[in-house]
Amino acid sequence: MTSNHSPAVSATVAESTDAALVAELLGRYLVTLDDEEPDDAWARGLFTEDAVVTFPMSRHEGLAGLAEWHRASLAAFARTQHLGSPAVVTVSGDRAVLRANVLTTHVHHPGGDRPPLFRAGTLVRGGARRTAAGWRLVELSFTVQFTEGRPPARD
Repeated sequence: MTSNHSPAVSATVAESTDAALVAELLGRYLVTLDDEEPDDAWARGLFTEDAVVTFPMSRHEGLAGLAEWHRASLAAFARTQHLGSPAVVTVSGDRAVLRANVLTTHVHHPGGDRPPLFRAGTLVRGGARRTAAGWRLVELSFTVQFTEGRPPARD
């Protein structure tokens, strides 16, 4: 059987498929922050062993402890909602870079002197790598564009 597709068309289709898989990783990451308890299986399903995640207030390197680091960050709030724009993904072989916008609403725990909500608009940049288990995020970095309300007090 022969193919009607030229190698260039096949490569474009493969890159589009890979870009969609990488974008889906970011989408899954954001949604699961709001409705799942991050655990080690969660981290392995999204990130490489050498992953680096940088929030405006902290940074974590490596897969070990990454789920706990996320749980500790989320524990500062009663609830969160992360709304991401479609990711712009550029694939080059077994690596990809991405960027997207994220609007996050953080609901403070009841009581205290803060308004109920803290909102942030961020630009996320990152990278992904094809692994034996499929595409995984190798880096995510969030840069704050604006905030509304007051963040939780730092310990």
